[in-house]
Amino acid sequence: MDGTVVVLGGRSEIGTAVATRLARLGARSFVLAARRSTDLDAEEAALRDAGAEAVTRMEFDADDLASHGRLLGDIVAEHGPVSVVVTAFGVLGDQARAERDAAHAVSIVHTDYTAHVSVLTHAANLLRAQGHGTLVVFSSVAGVRVRRANYVYGSAKAGLDGFASGLADALHGSGVRLLLVRPGFVVGRMTRGMKPAPFSSTPEQVADATVAALRSGRHTVWVPAVLRPVFALMRLLPRPIWRRLPR
Repeated sequence: MDGTVVVLGGRSEIGTAVATRLARLGARSFVLAARRSTDLDAEEAALRDAGAEAVTRMEFDADDLASHGRLLGDIVAEHGPVSVVVTAFGVLGDQARAERDAAHAVSIVHTDYTAHVSVLTHAANLLRAQGHGTLVVFSSVAGVRVRRANYVYGSAKAGLDGFASGLADALHGSGVRLLLVRPGFVVGRMTRGMKPAPFSSTPEQVADATVAALRSGRHTVWVPAVLRPVFALMRLLPRPIWRRLPR
């Protein structure tokens, strides 16, 4: 951890939890990039309590694709080298509304897929240029086999999962690696008020698994690990049964 850790989506519970664990492991320089970046007092305090020495806040709008290259270039120029880039932004959206409102459906896909394609491409190019670094990408089991109950969000995660997997292969041999994280249902702010699905986890559990995978050099991690064999079986469910499953 001899470089800066960048969290794109600096207000994210999972992103903050990952960053604080990296601070405890010796990372000292952090950039928290988010909308309303002046309102990140709690996140900065958590990092400083964990041992961070430098915490910089930067304004980041994931949906503003044109700003991505400039923002990441500024981060590398001012705070480089960068050791880890965590893409922790995203929206769940409203499935029922998305089925009626095409603009809402597109906005979910834009944030959860298109914006990630943009920012990951810029970040990968910058890390290639410096010759090292790690990208951490949060996919979801919702994208492994898309369910009728949340197919808009799930389709975006399916696209992101495929893009990240291909990018990981493209980065092979460059000195840059990509860790793909596939959590199940995460009990947190984004899912408040929803009934937890089986094998749910917390942001802290996702962060623990993510950092353990970073340290061990793994390329993919399921959270919790039991979801990997579970979804291997769920892929085989007949479609009439699959379409009746909840989100």
